[in-house]
Amino acid sequence: MTVYPIQPAILGAVRTYPLLLRKSKVSVQDFAKPSASDASLTKFLDSLPTILAANDLREVSAAIRQAKQKRKAILWGMGGHVVKVGLGSIVNDLMRRGFVSGVAMNGAALVHDFEIALSGATSEDVDASLPSGEFGMATETGLFLNQIAVTAAFNGIGYGEAVGKFLAARKLQQQNAAASILLQAYKLKIPVTIHLAIGTDIPHMHPMADGAALGAASLHDFRLFCALVAKMHNGGAYLNWGSAVILPEIFLKAVAIARNQRVSLKNITTANFDFIQHYRPLQNVVKRPTAAANTRNSASRGFALTGHHELLMPLLAAALIAGWPKKSSRTK
Repeated sequence: MTVYPIQPAILGAVRTYPLLLRKSKVSVQDFAKPSASDASLTKFLDSLPTILAANDLREVSAAIRQAKQKRKAILWGMGGHVVKVGLGSIVNDLMRRGFVSGVAMNGAALVHDFEIALSGATSEDVDASLPSGEFGMATETGLFLNQIAVTAAFNGIGYGEAVGKFLAARKLQQQNAAASILLQAYKLKIPVTIHLAIGTDIPHMHPMADGAALGAASLHDFRLFCALVAKMHNGGAYLNWGSAVILPEIFLKAVAIARNQRVSLKNITTANFDFIQHYRPLQNVVKRPTAAANTRNSASRGFALTGHHELLMPLLAAALIAGWPKKSSRTK
């Protein structure tokens, strides 16, 4: 016999109702469909379930295509990992197709893309070079990127534009040049902005590093980025790829400046693509800029898609090029 003064509830009087009368979040109409062995890309994409992340991918793809049709800004923010896993050619193709209005890079993305353009290789083995004191000491990376910063500051242009101009003046191997976002964007006159945190990138370890020049070149690019973000109003999009701190913070400040200057940034779409969903991208990219209380417009939406960049970006690019989806559906 129990020592507790309370007895278990008697469930005989619990009320039930028919399953068919219950409102459910998903149904078999939403489920994935097996892909045929000879299925086209569009048919494969159509076979994805209209549930959760698969439906988010539909919504993001549709929003980007609508932004392109309305000639609104489509901005891509990129951390270093996105570049070093070999996605430059994907970005460059999307630039040529009109799906990119501007690219924001942190310092790591700058270094990786610059080294790819110059030598066709990047991503130093830190574990191997750190014990000997050789980590980060490649001559050309430190020398040229610091010289370019000084030139940018002197000429009153941004760091991203100055690097593109430098690369365009050099004789590079064709495959290296084709893979460089900085170079191809410069040729297409698509702004690339570089956002530095002094001391985080290997060029800052070199004796030629000039803090004043680096700061001036990066500040110019921040202000340019603010102008680009303002052009997202009423239909634009911002996609954050693999930057957990720098670019989400930069984006939030650019949103604040736009609204301070009475550009309300209504009806915008933001998305964070990463293999881990960190605090700052979720808050500063996905949630805060699109919150109804901030936009005064519930049409603004933020998405978080989790996965590896080397899979997600080619998938999104293929969807955009294929014109998928033909019809947008609200996320379940």
